[in-house]
Amino acid sequence: MRDEESTPVRNQAGLGRTLVAAVVGLVYFFPVIWMILAAFKTRADALATPPKLFFTPTLEHFWASFRRVSTDGAQVFDTGLDRNFANSIFISLASVALALALGALAAYGFARLRIVGRDHFMFYILVLRMVPPITAIVPLYVLFRVTGLGGGYIAIILVYTAFNLPFVIWMLRSFLDELHQPIEEAARLDGSSELKILWRICLPQMQAGIAATAIIAFVFTWNDFLFSLLLTSVDTRTVPVAMTRVVGADVGVDWGVFAAIGTIYLLPVLLIAFFLQSQLLRGASFGTVPR
Repeated sequence: MRDEESTPVRNQAGLGRTLVAAVVGLVYFFPVIWMILAAFKTRADALATPPKLFFTPTLEHFWASFRRVSTDGAQVFDTGLDRNFANSIFISLASVALALALGALAAYGFARLRIVGRDHFMFYILVLRMVPPITAIVPLYVLFRVTGLGGGYIAIILVYTAFNLPFVIWMLRSFLDELHQPIEEAARLDGSSELKILWRICLPQMQAGIAATAIIAFVFTWNDFLFSLLLTSVDTRTVPVAMTRVVGADVGVDWGVFAAIGTIYLLPVLLIAFFLQSQLLRGASFGTVPR
């Protein structure tokens, strides 16, 4: 009887939590929704006061993001935004892959090997991640200019890898500490090398953690503006920098075009988060959420 009486109470409590979560989510996601709506509005509708909630959708801003018309309407020119998107994808994926490869080796060493001063090294690595990027931009700019790497893919990929590496090491070491080690000990007794143990035993058990780490590192790289502004050239420029140059500097800010570029730029992150949400949840909770 008590269980039957408490069931409606639990249902009401669950419904209340769901409504609260929905309201909070709507509040946080409202700017994104507004940006997406503005991308499909005409310029007049986007600037209308009061704002229009009902309108006729248009794709003119998406077209203008890639093909702009001159002020006299006589010429259509390429904005280069498609190349900027390709640069963002390539640079983000390359830097994250390199950070994961190096970070997995370093995390395994700190988690499994006897290293003198291990805790001190881990602290120093964490401090590197806490350093404001603005303090490193001048030395990096001079370094890459002297070495001839400035403005190229290698320079920006190395910078993003270096700034993602402390985060990757700390995350992957935490996941390694959660693993049971008897299987690893048995593999060592059978003569397996540490590299083979990492590759064949540890990494398969850390898929959720690796996915969560990769997603967060990808978002950090994807959203960066400062390093891309100062360390890339016209050929390697990413979307955050290109957005400031594409959006109608000659006639003022075209908010519809700006919203269209932002909507396209947001799409990869939303797709990754949507399709890998289970791995992200399990990874963020250190594997405590069952499949």
